[in-house]
Amino acid sequence: MTPIRLIALDIDGTLLDSHQQVPEANRVAIAEAVARGIEVALVTGRRYNFALPIAEKIPAPLTMILNNGAIVKSKDGTTQLRHLLPKDVALSVLRAMPDNHDGTAVQFDRVGKGQVVYEHIDWNDPVRGTYLLRNREYLAEVTPLETCLTEDPIQVMFTGPMDRMLGVAKRIDSLPFADQFSIARTFYESRNFAFVDVIRAGCSKGATLAEWAALRGIAREEIMAIGDNLNDREMLEYAGVPVVMGNSVAELKSFGWRETLSNDEAGVAQAITEYALPVAAVPSRQS
Repeated sequence: MTPIRLIALDIDGTLLDSHQQVPEANRVAIAEAVARGIEVALVTGRRYNFALPIAEKIPAPLTMILNNGAIVKSKDGTTQLRHLLPKDVALSVLRAMPDNHDGTAVQFDRVGKGQVVYEHIDWNDPVRGTYLLRNREYLAEVTPLETCLTEDPIQVMFTGPMDRMLGVAKRIDSLPFADQFSIARTFYESRNFAFVDVIRAGCSKGATLAEWAALRGIAREEIMAIGDNLNDREMLEYAGVPVVMGNSVAELKSFGWRETLSNDEAGVAQAITEYALPVAAVPSRQS
């Protein structure tokens, strides 16, 4: 087996358990991988400030591939790559979906307030309320939502129950200008909640992982990726060693990729220990 030089980890449903915590076994395995010279990247649909608290729980340098591949930052916040959605495309998407602005947000690569813009925020929303309150300092309201597009955003994000989001994704897919953007789908059956993210054309976790690996001189055969949801598919398809979580959606399990334990059983630690550490080269201590 080719030695692993880069591990790409999804966050929600993969690195985190069902209580939104990083199991200690995962922390230990990641630290050991880094000690052996393996680069670790968190590859997530989250934006930087929402992913950073998770990254800070890992005592190691990390690359952060964010917003389903739209942004790449170092752990310290330094931007490495940006693939923004043209604002005219974002505007066209919002205008094509006028009856779906409830729970819809536009995300920007900004510091502080206004990173995530809604038309209306219901702080008592039974599903979104926890997220809204945790991210309060970064949120803003603009009515109508289209007027927030004074610069290119990272993405337009639609959220809601799974059946409604399936319909939203289908409608967006059928738009006559669908070749001008990409869609990332994330579905949580147990919560009956889904995300449909409209991002720059050609952008995905997999495409940006490939771009980052090329910049680092790492071949796809030297990459292990671990994920659990639909937006991880391109990343898993690209990696030489794709691993799906035991709690993964059924579609990902249908490809015959390696399968590890669930997120509540520290499946990330098991995958790293079984597939990455045995063949990792110990880095030279010479300066």
